[in-house]
Amino acid sequence: MIFRPLVKWLPGSALLCAAFMTAGCAQMQMGAQEAKTTATGSVGGANAQNANSQLEKCDRPLGTVAVVEDSTAPWYGILTGQYRLGSTVPVLKLLVQQSNCFVVVERGRAMGSMMQERQLEQSGELRSNSKFGRGQMVSADYALSPSITFSNQDAGGLGATIGGILGPVGSFIGGNLKAKEASTLLTLVDNRSGVQVAAAEGSARNIDMGLLGGLFGSGAWGTAGGYAKTAEGKVIVAAFTDAYNGIVKAVRNYRAQEVKGGLGTGGHLKVQE
Repeated sequence: MIFRPLVKWLPGSALLCAAFMTAGCAQMQMGAQEAKTTATGSVGGANAQNANSQLEKCDRPLGTVAVVEDSTAPWYGILTGQYRLGSTVPVLKLLVQQSNCFVVVERGRAMGSMMQERQLEQSGELRSNSKFGRGQMVSADYALSPSITFSNQDAGGLGATIGGILGPVGSFIGGNLKAKEASTLLTLVDNRSGVQVAAAEGSARNIDMGLLGGLFGSGAWGTAGGYAKTAEGKVIVAAFTDAYNGIVKAVRNYRAQEVKGGLGTGGHLKVQE
């Protein structure tokens, strides 16, 4: 008798939730702000949409760049194994193109698809007007290489500090404070000469407020508990964003290193023969 009037006014999604309440219910939120990283928005050519306002930008590109990731490095094994995160390349490509400091060229896994199309053209399988002839690919002036120097799941000093200041209550609060932090490094190499032209370190830290939201309710601390659901990947992305900003600042004020007599001609730090 009670259920029928409720059914009349319940929307479809709510009705399903009521019918399967014991199985749980979730609502999909496309574009949820809580799920975003510091690499946000989109880009088409030089037209960036909803890019991070803190991302450094250039008035015009300084050349072409390929993002080259060393999948055999120890940090990559930790990233994909321990953290179960994917390649850093897509994130860096988005940041680079949004900054308008470099034009991104593909040298990763999609390169196989590019070459496959050329093989099909050479075999005669493609239409005659497919325009996959020779001499169309753009060279990469520079190579941008990422690495993660360390990441910390639980920097516990903060909790201990709060416990010492606030006593027993502070110890309880401090026990629920955890910090995730990451440090990254980006290097930019000139592909023609092999000379490193820029390098930058980046870092980020995210404090997990734990049970503070439950202790203080809504208001100033009410949304703090959301940090408890922040993935380690968000901290790493933030650290790479910080590092890339460092690269942009460096190249905008670039001054070439000069060696008397020219690069690679013997140098001036002589050793005994």
